[in-house]
Amino acid sequence: MDITGIQSDWKVENIEFARLTGERARIAGANGRIGIHGKSCTVDIARITIDGQTGYGSSIHMTPEWAEGIIGRQLLDLFDDRGRLREAYRLPLEYPLLDWLGQRQGKPVYDLVSGAHLERGVPFVVPCYDTSLYFDDLHLSDEKTAVALMQEEAVQGFAKGQRHFKIKVGRGGRHMPLWEGTKRDIAIVRGISEVAGPTGKIMIDANNAYNLNLTKEVLAALTDVNLYWVEEAFHEDEALYEDLKEWLRQRGQDVLIADGEGQASPHLVEWATRGRVDVLQYDIISPGFTHWMELGEKLDAHGLRSAPHCYGNAYGIYASGHLSAAVQNFEFVEYDDITIEGMDVSGYRIENGEIHIPATPGFGIVFDDELVTNLIQRSGWSLKA
Repeated sequence: MDITGIQSDWKVENIEFARLTGERARIAGANGRIGIHGKSCTVDIARITIDGQTGYGSSIHMTPEWAEGIIGRQLLDLFDDRGRLREAYRLPLEYPLLDWLGQRQGKPVYDLVSGAHLERGVPFVVPCYDTSLYFDDLHLSDEKTAVALMQEEAVQGFAKGQRHFKIKVGRGGRHMPLWEGTKRDIAIVRGISEVAGPTGKIMIDANNAYNLNLTKEVLAALTDVNLYWVEEAFHEDEALYEDLKEWLRQRGQDVLIADGEGQASPHLVEWATRGRVDVLQYDIISPGFTHWMELGEKLDAHGLRSAPHCYGNAYGIYASGHLSAAVQNFEFVEYDDITIEGMDVSGYRIENGEIHIPATPGFGIVFDDELVTNLIQRSGWSLKA
């Protein structure tokens, strides 16, 4: 990233912190590991001021004590000689700083980080998928009724422009008897694939609730579905993924293996470069945007695919779209329908399975300054040089 325009006398003047609240479009149910996720959502936001210009962005691990050591620092000191934010400052500050740079230069973040693969002079659109299809059917004893409910949720997404869907599976891992839950998984995936149609891509995510043989049973039952990937089928294990890969190859079943969310094995990237995993899914907020730019370069060099996890953080949805400009083999933005008070994302829109990224400066998200200031005063904090 080009930071040659940063002046040596620009210093961090203010760091302010607030928590914004909001809701999903509907309550999110359980997954293969845990119970109901609910409807409420929060986003921790830092507002920084440098040379009189503000920038907003998601911030984690930010404390007043940590921020005190940044106030008054030269902006250039926070970047390395490649123009990337130094590791120590990334999780608390990378999003507000990237937004600030975009605001200062009058460019969207995707333009600041773009690689040679980005086509210029055309609207910037990125494939996305609806990630909201959780276990919302557990209260229903009848499989047919459960399928109809989940189809209706997919129809809601389709009406809002979604065409690709990720479906939580693994009901038999915890919430239902094993075979009854697995049978329902299969029926629901088939039902939602009818909503998606022949061109809609279907992903399934077991949150490690399957084992190798159960994964094979489910995949064998879904050969008639346009299944694009299987995600977190079981806890990462190179030997088991090697077995699954060979099994898929022998069957001629073209399904990708995706993993990397949460407490993923530190060996996962190594295993992927050896052909065991196809799609890497580390989180967009932690380890974050700058880490993903570096990881994406490595994955691109090995012909591997990138699809950052961002469920649960509304800011990450939109940041992921900008990241795709820096990563050639970027697959999808993971989209959860969330509204956060004071965070205006109306510059973005979903249409025909793609998210349209605004060409406005920074991340293209407009924050309500007055609301954020009130939240800072009531429950957040502010430090000034």
